[in-house]
Amino acid sequence: MGPAVFVDKDGTLVIDEPFDVDPSKLRLMPGAADALRAFAAAGYRLFVVSNQPGLALGRFAMQDLRRYLERLQCVLAGERVFPTAYYCCPHHPEGVVLPWRRRCDCRKPAAGLLLQAAREHHIDLARSWMIGDILDDVEAGHRAGCRSILLDVGNESEWRRGPQRQPDHVGRDFSDVTRWLLSESRLG
Repeated sequence: MGPAVFVDKDGTLVIDEPFDVDPSKLRLMPGAADALRAFAAAGYRLFVVSNQPGLALGRFAMQDLRRYLERLQCVLAGERVFPTAYYCCPHHPEGVVLPWRRRCDCRKPAAGLLLQAAREHHIDLARSWMIGDILDDVEAGHRAGCRSILLDVGNESEWRRGPQRQPDHVGRDFSDVTRWLLSESRLG
């Protein structure tokens, strides 16, 4: 069993365009590709984990999301970044598309996406990290047994605090996140 870095998609890995799955608008966050290459070089497997409530809310269809993820995979491959897998939660309790209108254990802040990846890919969650741009990402990581980093780029709007929502580190950019995570990994 090996460690992983789980990265939220919207607002963390890619510049957030709410409910927009137009592949032509996809832009990586500054420093994201460099960070992911550094994590992979340090022995971490990479996973993209993302809430996609637009599916349940009827904002876009599954084939639109698939095209977007295919484009993301191509963009990352062009940067020499190769995530092991992509995990998306299509659910939302107020959705209009059945059966995705429901509460689930995969929608962050729940840990279901990370736990599924750990089962399917033999991940040591205690040696793994979750990186996200909101505290729901931090909480999902902690619930799964990972350490969590908040990439504070101004996307958190609720700031609901709690023991699971306290980041192990807050970084302003991927350069800071990378330095800190790799330094902590050597120490632990």
